[in-house]
Order: sequence, then C-alpha cells, then structure tokens
Amino acid sequence: MSLSLKTSTIFQNIPCTLVTGFLGAGKTTVINQLLATKPVDERWALLINEFGRIGIDGALLASSQDNTAEQDSIAIREVSGGCICCTSQLPLQIAISRLLSDHHPQRLLIEPTGLAHPRELIRQLSASHWQTALKMQAVITVLSGVQWQQVKYRHHDGFQAHVRDADVLVVNRYDQLNAGEKQALIEWIATLNSQASIIWAVSEPMTTDITEASGVGLAKAYAAALSTQLSKPSQVISAQRKVAIARPQRSTVSLQPQIHSLTMASSASTSIDESDTQISTYTDLPYRYHENQQDLTLAGWRLPASYMLNADELPNWLLALPNWQRIKGVVHTSDGWLQINFTPDSLTTSTVDAQPDSRLEIILQLEDTFDTAVETIDSQYPPKSSTAIDWEVCDRELMAMVIVNPL
Repeated sequence: MSLSLKTSTIFQNIPCTLVTGFLGAGKTTVINQLLATKPVDERWALLINEFGRIGIDGALLASSQDNTAEQDSIAIREVSGGCICCTSQLPLQIAISRLLSDHHPQRLLIEPTGLAHPRELIRQLSASHWQTALKMQAVITVLSGVQWQQVKYRHHDGFQAHVRDADVLVVNRYDQLNAGEKQALIEWIATLNSQASIIWAVSEPMTTDITEASGVGLAKAYAAALSTQLSKPSQVISAQRKVAIARPQRSTVSLQPQIHSLTMASSASTSIDESDTQISTYTDLPYRYHENQQDLTLAGWRLPASYMLNADELPNWLLALPNWQRIKGVVHTSDGWLQINFTPDSLTTSTVDAQPDSRLEIILQLEDTFDTAVETIDSQYPPKSSTAIDWEVCDRELMAMVIVNPL
C-alpha cells in the first residue's frame, strides 16, 4: 500500500535530520542536546522508532519538557514494534505525514532504533513523495568510544553500518581513550567513511583537569558545532539498496501479581492502523510480549502504576537475564520512579517524575556470538538459556517482586 500523501504538496522543504547510532550509543542524549538549541518561537517535531513495542523514550522525552509551552512547541510521536526501515514503509509514512499535518513543524528530527539499517531508511526518505516535503540535512551518527574499544563492536556489521552512512559522527564516552587510541579511532572511521566529519562530544560532568571556564567554553563550542549540523545538507542521501527482513512472529500475554492467581488472557490484536503509528495496540494492563527478530529476542512488560516493584531485587533479576544487549525501563519501585538504562558497558539508573504506567523492555542475543560483559551478581536468579527461556517463569518472578500493600 503506497501513501502519496497530501503533505508532500502542502508542506515544502521541512528540514529533516536523522540521528542514528548503534544500540546503546547515546542517541537520546544527543537528541536532548539538539532540542535544547530550538529557538523559542519555532515548532519542532520528533519521531522516535523503538525496536520493541513498549515505547519508553518518547514518554520520558515528553515528560522532561519543562513547561506546557515547551511541550506544545515540540511534538513527539513514536513508531514501535520493529525497525521502520525494514518492517514496512507504511508506519514511517503515516508517522511523518501526521506529524506534518497535525503539528505543522518547522523542523523534523528522526531517531531510528539502534538496530536500524541507516542506508535503507535513507533510501526511503529519498523517495519521490518526500523530496518536496522534506529537506534532508546532515545525517548525525552517535558513536560510543567505549563500544568502539571492544573488538566485538568494531567488527560488528551493524555497528559499522551506522558509520558508513553518516555525514557527521558525534563521538561520546571517549574519556578513557588515550591519544593513540583516539588517533586509531579516527583512522578506523576513515576506512569506513572518509567523508564523515567528527565532533567530539563534551562529557558531563567535565573532567577535573579542565578548568570551569574552559569547560564552559568547550560545552558552548560543542553545542554550536552540533547545532550547525541541522542546517547542513546531507551528502549521503542517495539511492540505497533495500534490506529485506522477514516479518517476526509475536505473542502477548496478560499478567497479574503473584498474590492473585495467574490467568492467561487472550492477547490483543496486532495490526497496523492508519489512525495511529503504533504497530501494536493493547487493551489491558498488565501485559508482556516477546518476539524474535533477526538473531535477537525482544521482550517487554507494561504494568499499572500501582504495581510497586522491589528496588533491591529488580536490578539483580534483570542482570541475570541471558545474553542481554539492552535493558531499558521506567518503573515504579520501592525507591520511587526510576529510569533504567543498562548496556553491557554501562549500568545507570536515575529518578524520574511519576509516569502513567511502568515499562520494561529488553533485547537478548539468541546466540552467544555477541557476549555481554556483565556477570550475574545475585545467585537468587541464576542465568537462563537465551535459546530456551521460559517466559511464564519470568512473569512469575517479576510479579513476585510487586509490593502490593507497602507499609
């Protein structure tokens, strides 16, 4: 089904920027830095693609806006349930068309999932029905220095793919690289994409050997360099080869806290609805889904806000999951509402404002060829096999952490 939508003729040359990067590179941080440069009197739109179907980043970004006026000037829409570059062009076209027609933005930012195929996404955005509506600016790719240090990333085709199709690389998390390693990183980038420019992100907090004044100057220079990319035409937008990926098989179940009997309700339907960019629609909480895509297993839980999880047990349980590559969530716990952001290189949690519900999403590697660096830290939850995980057992373990009537 092709959508040659009216937006292509109504709107002309809306500046559009792709912010790409491998799983866990730090794209959301860069997106926030770009949003901070928005002139007060401009309307911007942000399209977020999450590989899973829970949708976490969009809710957090929306709730992070300081005031109602700021929320009104930045429209945020999510496309969940798969990579927009390989599931179908339909969700991408619907999402962009509705953002343009409903919000009339003066600039559009697109954050694809870290498992996306940038070349295919670029090819889609170069299609004839977008050529008049969108003015594609420099493709900004976020690259983690910590990830690059590890051979498994440097040799990973998906990691390399983001570098190949970048106009500019924003390198972050490079503080531990010495001068020789930084030079090696520059040379490695050049072997994949000699035309890409490099921006070294300013880390927060600044290192102690930099004076406060120098740190402020570096931060301003970085913000200016980043902002400049929003007005630079892309040099990599061209015809691209298409990557075909089989449609995944999906299943969903309903959950209840362990204090109640665990009943399995029929799953809500999965469909693409032109009235909404969400690929999957659910009617009841709580629920869990899981599915296989490529060589990955995705799973997610969405729980009512009234379900308070034990803050001491939850991290240990998550880290004991097999061959995990990414764990994200915003969860109501006994320590308050927490944002969870785990990669094999970094385990971070932070407090956030109360949310309408709790959300957890995990990405597991089906095979052991892409090992994680995190070991199980609590024998209460022994490691499971990634190829034979029992999701009903996981449900029961998670529900057992719900504190129904905290004192």
